[in-house]
Amino acid sequence: MDTVLDLQRQTHEEIERFERALATVLSKPHQNHQVRLTNEHKAAQILERITSRATTLSSLYNDEQARNAELALLSTPQSNGNGPQDELAEFYSRLVKIKEHHHKYPDSVVGGFELELSALVDEPLADGEDEFEEEDPISLLFSGEEAYGRYLDLYANHSMYNNLRHLPKRLSYLQYLDLLLAAQNGPVHRDLPQETRMTKEFESYLTTLHSYLLSFTKRTQPLTDIARIHQAAEAEFDDLWEKGKVDDWDPVKRENGEGTAGIWCTACQKQYSKQTVYDAHLKSKKHTKAIERQAASGATALPADPNGAAAPKDSINGLVSDMRSKYRTAANLTHLITTLLLSLSTTLAETKSNVERRFSLTARERELELEEAAKPPLAPAANGNQTPAQEDEEEEEKIYNPLKLPLGWDGKPIPYWLYKLHGLGVEYRCEICSDHVYMGRKNFDRHFQESRHAFGMRALGLPNTKHFHEITRIEDALSLAEKLKQEGRQEIFQQETMEELEDDEGNVYNKKTYDDLKKQGLI
Repeated sequence: MDTVLDLQRQTHEEIERFERALATVLSKPHQNHQVRLTNEHKAAQILERITSRATTLSSLYNDEQARNAELALLSTPQSNGNGPQDELAEFYSRLVKIKEHHHKYPDSVVGGFELELSALVDEPLADGEDEFEEEDPISLLFSGEEAYGRYLDLYANHSMYNNLRHLPKRLSYLQYLDLLLAAQNGPVHRDLPQETRMTKEFESYLTTLHSYLLSFTKRTQPLTDIARIHQAAEAEFDDLWEKGKVDDWDPVKRENGEGTAGIWCTACQKQYSKQTVYDAHLKSKKHTKAIERQAASGATALPADPNGAAAPKDSINGLVSDMRSKYRTAANLTHLITTLLLSLSTTLAETKSNVERRFSLTARERELELEEAAKPPLAPAANGNQTPAQEDEEEEEKIYNPLKLPLGWDGKPIPYWLYKLHGLGVEYRCEICSDHVYMGRKNFDRHFQESRHAFGMRALGLPNTKHFHEITRIEDALSLAEKLKQEGRQEIFQQETMEELEDDEGNVYNKKTYDDLKKQGLI
């Protein structure tokens, strides 16, 4: 059994080794999204272990009674009763206990902390065990649609949204993603009518959406303190709700600070916003039954005024307070969802781009994409286990290119004589392409048919035809366009004067004279 001081020393050592392991994990290069997310999850696990060790260490230091007892045993030698005090009696008694423990448990594993640490840092064991392919535990946290946390899987929430009652319009999946992206400009679903947002189905939909977004945020951002951000958002909502600044969830719209807008029905105990709605409800069965119940209970008769009687202010305020407390949960979920969507705005935009890209793929291309995603990624070799052939390849990859020559098909710089032969050191500047510089005559000639030059010509309002080849200045292009326009008019005039036509009597006229005579009816 370890003493208090031994446990403290061991805990201090484990915390220090965990801190070094954390620095090792965080310093690893992030080759792609999958490696980055895996390292962050490992760092989060190490932080949890450091926190638990620190809590244990704090409790050990706070236990003053056990520490004083241990120090007393170490400082005061024990007496065996028959002679002087033996300074090594405590040592031998603990040695006997250790031997008894190992005799009782001969197969106990030694170095369990080393195994735990090596599993977190991915250090290879020196036992020579056979390597086998292990399933990535991080990949099990995400669905296939989420693609290891790169995209959101909102198809179930989209289906729940389209099944809401009183929905003005059913949206496609892309439109639904645009609706969630609009949360950057205000509360989410603020454009829905009040009759939709006040239903139990809408509250259930908000609960499901909030649970998914919160879970996805925790899985993709393991190093972020999501609980603290969530508590801060709830505290912010409580403050806004108490001050009455959540206007989207007011069941009764007020015109001013003293009175309420609309008409109050004393029989139905309900507020109506418009006169036409109030008049229509007077003929309903619900209102008739309410009048009969009021008459049967001996209440005061209703006034003859069809606009109804004004309800007491205390009664209206109490009703409004009850209705606000009824919809407080939905309003709170809306505020929390908006906060989560703001932190996931980049992921949501990437999700929309991915959906648009997948819509443009054929069935065969989708199958190939799934097959490619199913292949396990190639694990990079550790620096200490590289073969001499791999080291030679790395040395070959370090290319010496002081002249900044272009790379050829093999990934190496082209010869200098070829560089000079093609004139790749000559700069050609095009003012139409926003002063872009092209290196070499071949690249310069090719750029006249590329999108950059065509966009510049469209911005000038000119066609990108062969007449404007070799024209790089805006002033020259505009003057050439004016010249071509004048030449075109002259060609039209020459066509009208040079073309000859003959009438029925055999008289010959040019085309312009013939058309004028025919319009006058002389031919």
